[in-house]
Parts: sequence; structure tokens; C-alpha cells
Amino acid sequence: MDKNNSIVATYSSHTAAEAAVKELQQSGFDMKKLSIVGRDYHTDEHVVGYYNTGDRMKVWGKTGAFWGGLWGFLFGSAFFWIPGLGPLLIGGPLVSWIIGALEGAVVVGGLSALGAGLYGLGIPKDSVLRYETALKTGKFVLIVHGSVDETIHAKEILGRTSPDTLDHHQ
Repeated sequence: MDKNNSIVATYSSHTAAEAAVKELQQSGFDMKKLSIVGRDYHTDEHVVGYYNTGDRMKVWGKTGAFWGGLWGFLFGSAFFWIPGLGPLLIGGPLVSWIIGALEGAVVVGGLSALGAGLYGLGIPKDSVLRYETALKTGKFVLIVHGSVDETIHAKEILGRTSPDTLDHHQ
């Protein structure tokens, strides 16, 4: 996997993000190259519990069906409380990049642990700040990692899902 090729799409709701994930899956995209980040606790859809079992995270609450369904597709999952961003559920390879940033005490010009993980994937700092702002407003961020060909293919697929933003970082 070439960490410097990424597609990042933002979605206003978990319904829209879930539709995008399903579109990627149905198109045969390698789901191990997909990460998703979101928080949705400011609505009436509170997460009231979670746990890890191996590579799977279980969630209860009204968003449980959304997050629970995603963990079956994605490689790795985590819950982080990040100052300035609050509670975030993260699934996919981005989890290992964030943990690597935390374990290595990587500090990237005032970025959060999430920002350091995104920056480590080759996403420019100004874009990282836009994605963190999107998360603060309750949006979901979908990140596809891979070769140039894979990310171009993912961009075509995600373009059909009407994301709020769709960026290709090489």
C-alpha cells in the first residue's frame, strides 16, 4: 500500500457515509484500504457503549447498527477522545497510523493525534485541518488508501455517492 495516495470524502450523515461504504464494497474495492472517522453524539443518536473483540468493535445505541455493520468490513477499530475534537470512532488502517503517531510521540505542528495520523498518510496539513473541522461539525470522513490506480477507481465510485467534499491526495 502506498500511504501517499488517498481519497478523502466527507459526508453530512452516517446514512450517506454508510451508502458510500456499501458502494465501495459492492464495486469490489478492498475494504482493508478504507478508513472512516465520525462522531455523532450531538444528536439523539448517542453511543452508549462499546467494546473490542479482536479486530471488531461492538456498539450499542441508535447508531449501533451503522457502526456495528461497518466494523465487519473494516480492518481495525478504535475509540479515541481527542482534545478539541471530542469522542471519535475510527475504523480501518488509520487506527494504526494514529497509534503509531501516539506511540512515537510524533508532534506535527500542533496537529491532534488524528491529524498526525492523517498527515502520516500523506495528507497535507491544510487539508487535515479542514477534515478536523468537518468532524467538529458532526460530519463523517471516509479515507481510501492505495495505489494511484486504486484511488482513482475509488474516486470514481465515491463521486457517484454525492459526498460533501471529495479530494485526491497524491
